Amino acid sequence: MLRRLYDWTMAQADHPRALWVLAVVAFIESSVFPIPPDVLMIPMILAAPHRAWLIAGVATLSSVAGGVLGYGIGFFFYESIGAPILESLGKGDAMLEFNDRFNDVGFWAVLIAGLTPFPYKVITIMSGWTAMPFVTFIVTSILARSLRFFIVAGLLRMFGAPIRGFIEERLGLVFTVFVIMLLGGFYLVRLL
Repeated sequence: MLRRLYDWTMAQADHPRALWVLAVVAFIESSVFPIPPDVLMIPMILAAPHRAWLIAGVATLSSVAGGVLGYGIGFFFYESIGAPILESLGKGDAMLEFNDRFNDVGFWAVLIAGLTPFPYKVITIMSGWTAMPFVTFIVTSILARSLRFFIVAGLLRMFGAPIRGFIEERLGLVFTVFVIMLLGGFYLVRLL
């Protein structure tokens, strides 16, 4: 089933209304859909590099709006909707332990999930469930998602098709290493 969703998502990149499809995919990916919007963004930007910033902007705004839906699921419907979604993603066992510490590091959790391959939808739902301050959630989501999508757009705009393999295979790892280095830097500054 996941392969069919992936193939369907890829086929939408050539659709005349691909920007609208991207908006819908980015929106629902932030709360329930398993395929990231990057899958659509990459071929769309390669086909029209002059629209890279528009494509990244649509992905960012739609993803953050979808994040608000995920937050709402966690806040209002955790027991009936949120818990089954998190269980299906294999995150059910750690939820209670995670809840205890989540709001202490909520800014970093949203930032890390927004940048790295960690499922952003898990953090959006958890943010609502733990009642993270909404403003913190929104600001961090905008920062994380815009960094992620605009970096991808910038790389594709500058380097074109040759960078595609790097983005698809290694960009998640690069973002993860970047976040680890960033956190390590903050930790070192704190020690000094």
